[in-house]
Amino acid sequence: MFGKRTQQIVLVCSLGWISWLGMMLVHEAGHVAGAIFTGGHVERVIWHPLVLSRTDVQSSRSAMIVVWGGPVFGSVVPLIFELIAIKMRWRLGYMAAFFAGFCLLANGLYIGIGVLDPVGDAHEMIRLGTPRWVMAAFGLTTVWGLRMIDRVSPKLGFGSSPEMIVMKEAFGAVLAAILVTFIGFVIGNRGT
Repeated sequence: MFGKRTQQIVLVCSLGWISWLGMMLVHEAGHVAGAIFTGGHVERVIWHPLVLSRTDVQSSRSAMIVVWGGPVFGSVVPLIFELIAIKMRWRLGYMAAFFAGFCLLANGLYIGIGVLDPVGDAHEMIRLGTPRWVMAAFGLTTVWGLRMIDRVSPKLGFGSSPEMIVMKEAFGAVLAAILVTFIGFVIGNRGT
């Protein structure tokens, strides 16, 4: 019914979209965890498919922990999920590895580029006194993220020895992308 290239496009686009939304969600969860840990009050979390996510916090004892909670938690939790997938030998573990790599790449770029163009969390980090070299060092997680994505690229039909795309997996990724997007539209408007 669908050609190999169509299956590959469906899988990669669906997995990329899920990873984007999931990365924003786990990043914001890190800000929320940092706020709770430091006694802050979370006013709202904006997570919606059509906007960049954001967490507004008041009265934290350590704004530095709150601001760094997003990229650190947003990088470490997906890595833990990937390690669990490896340990459990999940057939779809490559998707967990892709997600972890995507999160490392996105958070690393966000903070690393923030050294030169401080917006969002990077702006707040600099305002709070984070040395730019620390942000640049965190930005190196992009290399790790790219390597992780490259490692699973044959499962996505890329590289010198691409694997056959499993139609059930591509279709499952589409359904998951639709579900996550729907959830984002339903709950994403709360607090806006």
